[in-house]
Amino acid sequence: MRVSNRTLLLFFLTSGIFFFNTVDAQEIVTQTNVVIDFSNPKKYILADLEVKGVKLISKEQILNIVGLVVGDEVTIPGDQFSSVVQRLYQQRAFSDVVIRVDSLRKDSVYVSINLVERPRASLWDFTGIKKSERQDLEDRLKLRWRSEISDFILRSSSDIIKRFYQEKGFLNVQVTVSQVADTLIPNAVRVFFNVDRGDKVKIKKINFIGNENVKTQRLRFAMKNTKDKHILNLFSSKKFKEKEYPQDKQSLIQKFQEKGFFDARIIRDSIYYIDKKHLGIDIEVEEGQKYFFRNVTWTGNSIFPTESLNRVLMIEKGDVFDVVTLEKRLYSEPKGNIQTIYKDQGYVFCQIMHVEHNIDKDSIDVEIRIFEGKPAMFNNITINGNTITNEQVVRRQLFIRPGYPYEQTALERSARELMSIGLFNEEKVGSGIGFFPNQRDNTVDIAFNLEEKPSSQLEVAGGWGGNTFVGTLGVSFNNFSTRRMLEKKAWRPVPLGDAQTLSLRFQTSGTYYTAASASFIEPWLFGKKPTSLNLSAYFTRQTASTYFYLNPDQFMEIYGLAAGLGTRLKWPDSYFVLYNELSAQRYRLQDWQYYFIFSNGTSNNLSWKINLRRNSTDQPIYPRLGQDLSFALQLTPPYSLFKDKNTDFNSMTTAQRYKWIEYHKWTFQGSFFSTLLGKEVIGKDLVLMTRAQFGYLGYYNRKLGYSPFEGFLVGGDGMSGYNTYGADVIGLRGYKNQSLTPYANNAYSGNVYDKFTLEVRFPIILEPQSTIFILGFLEGGNCWSDIKDFNPFSIKRSAGVGVRVLLPIVGMLGIDWGYGFDPVGGDKRGGSNIHFVIGQQF
Repeated sequence: MRVSNRTLLLFFLTSGIFFFNTVDAQEIVTQTNVVIDFSNPKKYILADLEVKGVKLISKEQILNIVGLVVGDEVTIPGDQFSSVVQRLYQQRAFSDVVIRVDSLRKDSVYVSINLVERPRASLWDFTGIKKSERQDLEDRLKLRWRSEISDFILRSSSDIIKRFYQEKGFLNVQVTVSQVADTLIPNAVRVFFNVDRGDKVKIKKINFIGNENVKTQRLRFAMKNTKDKHILNLFSSKKFKEKEYPQDKQSLIQKFQEKGFFDARIIRDSIYYIDKKHLGIDIEVEEGQKYFFRNVTWTGNSIFPTESLNRVLMIEKGDVFDVVTLEKRLYSEPKGNIQTIYKDQGYVFCQIMHVEHNIDKDSIDVEIRIFEGKPAMFNNITINGNTITNEQVVRRQLFIRPGYPYEQTALERSARELMSIGLFNEEKVGSGIGFFPNQRDNTVDIAFNLEEKPSSQLEVAGGWGGNTFVGTLGVSFNNFSTRRMLEKKAWRPVPLGDAQTLSLRFQTSGTYYTAASASFIEPWLFGKKPTSLNLSAYFTRQTASTYFYLNPDQFMEIYGLAAGLGTRLKWPDSYFVLYNELSAQRYRLQDWQYYFIFSNGTSNNLSWKINLRRNSTDQPIYPRLGQDLSFALQLTPPYSLFKDKNTDFNSMTTAQRYKWIEYHKWTFQGSFFSTLLGKEVIGKDLVLMTRAQFGYLGYYNRKLGYSPFEGFLVGGDGMSGYNTYGADVIGLRGYKNQSLTPYANNAYSGNVYDKFTLEVRFPIILEPQSTIFILGFLEGGNCWSDIKDFNPFSIKRSAGVGVRVLLPIVGMLGIDWGYGFDPVGGDKRGGSNIHFVIGQQF
């Protein structure tokens, strides 16, 4: 039976052998002299298979995709060629695929595959975008040069571009695609994505309807990612974020549930345009019935008695039925929750659920069911991401070990210790902990996924003062490694990885002033115990020379050395550190006629300092919880008590009287951090910091009196700067530097002080590259020359605002504006003052 080409093609179409792409249909055709009996499928030997029409893809690649080779047995008609066509279209490289039967010779068939390649992109480009946006778009699209072009690629790329701009608030963005033939490259086109961003759209007003028992402001705070132009949202984004909007609505309902409205629901919400640049949102709520707790019962608890669990839960009969607080105290309350006290005993697989039943009018009974399981142990503990820091440095900070019983607080303490060393991104230490429980053998694997951050700091500064130029060069390597100093490859630029600190600083103005200092800290002496070794040395020389006049024979020199050991204690708890330090200081003067108590001679300060400190803050840069308490005593030998009782100190010269300096110095500092409003309320942690400070410089011998050295200078920015007598510089914003310090006999005589601070902090950026937070403060304090005059209620008050910026290579920078309310000296009040801050102030 003879069949024409047209009849043959129609038969293939109707018999289902052909597969269609969304763009093109493929064809299987025969030459005019080929006769095939389609009513009787027949097997042939593939005598030849030729590929035609390809230039960019090799014929060998095509044949590998086809999966047929000369000599294979094929059936015509059959499914083999249909699957070949399908596989070729799946490559998205061809706009047309035709399989042609060229000839039949007895039991052999000669076949050619005729392909039309899709155009290739010789250029992907954008119009209507900013230069700063190009790289972000290219990273998202991942379009390759000379890649094929299809409708799918163009549509999906346009959608990605639209989402990119919609996330930035350009909700009406339009993207069109244009293609221009490339005259230099065959079968190639230049593709342009034409972007019309339109106006940025922000939320102008969110209207809440039906909230009779919950304040509108609480509802605004609840929606963390959906904010309008209310004054309290000044620092929040006003963009509409479609992905976060459903979660914000759920958070909204939780605010009603906290007030006992367990059945609250959103019955209507609408989003509409007020104008081209602004959206409005209406949310209508049905509050429903207000409920109260009636009976709370426990089942399945054998480890802890019901009374102990009730003390943690803190819910009494008649309390408002607050399911949000109930779940916090069961699972997540930082101050203590049921799940944590079980995990601290190793019951990591403990399951806790609450069931509401017996709902009668406005009262609900709650049954809390506990499935305790068996205690677990830590198994594998892995460290990831420490590309610079030695793994042993990380492991020694941990309070968990393989084989230890599982303890939740020990895991959390380990994360805190990793934050405190300042080598890793604090925000990602806690969130990066991988938790892998294995209930079959009651073990838990832990993975700490860390991210190194820049920790070394460089200081380069210069300025003009005192008729001369002063230059400063300083460097601090906060992850230094003495162990690797002999490794040539480690000097890039210095050996790093062991969390040691090496600091060097040099300052000079030529012959007038020179200062040099060096310090070294080993946080774990010998690498085995949490005992720190601190070594420091410094030298300062100042002459009577000026920029116009050299006089090096008149000078004052100060030498200093210090060595200290700090040990972590086990009692009362492991947050306590005991630090002991021996220091020696020597003043040497020759014909010195400037701001010192004598002109010729030497003075020596040999002291021992003991400091007991407890620091339980959750992180060093922006702490949210915890306390930092410090009590220190510094004292010298009582030289005057070894002298004759009848010694007349008044008959001595000043140089003789203070050849050996003597004093005892007591200081206390206490800082307390608490979160006023957390991330779940306003998106970021609003923190309250309260601080109290006290210092007293005492004497051994009343006849000798107070030492002119080691006192206190109160007032101003708190930056130490140049200090001749080794006094502690205490900042008190709103007043000029040292303006609150008594002055007598041509010298400051601050021997006792107190200071109180109340500070509210709000973060703008918390990233490893930079940390920025703003603050508002109330402050008060004073300074006296004699302990007899001390009055803790006679303080100089101030208030103000400020900002802090942490840059890894520079450190903490800040600026504060403070206003002093009380009189100082001849001024009626401290008045308005600007203070610049470098480093953390205490």
